[in-house]
Amino acid sequence: MLDALVHQGKFGEDYVRVLASAAGLLVSKDDVDHDGVDLCIKLPGQSLRGWAPMIEVQIKTTSRPRRRAAAFDYDGLNQKQFNRLAGANFVVPRYLFLIIVPKDAAEYAALNTGGLLLRDVGYYVSLRNEELIEQPSSAKHVRIDVPTANVLTVNTLRRLISADPDQDRG
Repeated sequence: MLDALVHQGKFGEDYVRVLASAAGLLVSKDDVDHDGVDLCIKLPGQSLRGWAPMIEVQIKTTSRPRRRAAAFDYDGLNQKQFNRLAGANFVVPRYLFLIIVPKDAAEYAALNTGGLLLRDVGYYVSLRNEELIEQPSSAKHVRIDVPTANVLTVNTLRRLISADPDQDRG
């Protein structure tokens, strides 16, 4: 059996892979997580943005979400991780995906006559408009507001890849 946190993180990545597959998108993973990117998600072929537009994502999971008004307060990124997602100086748009998972790993998935149910829900946020932290520390964490309206679905995943990153403020 996997360590509980490794299991939770793997499920989060697999959750995103399932959504990308359902959306008809391609998923790849760098051989080393050097740049703070867990997955690259690409639309195959030509689109309004050109050939094979893609996004890069950092996936985080939590089984104890802290909701405040219309957002989750997420404190799981340290300052160095934050700087790998923040600002507009990326060729490929980057997003933070927050996957809310059940506390009990036995509840991650359920099969019934209607199909396979993955629990619970994923959310996304762009940190493109955030200022970089000068002299970032891996010991200090940054609070990220992840809007509850930014639900990660097949359609929103396609939109994130197809949209002009300068127009997407999510």
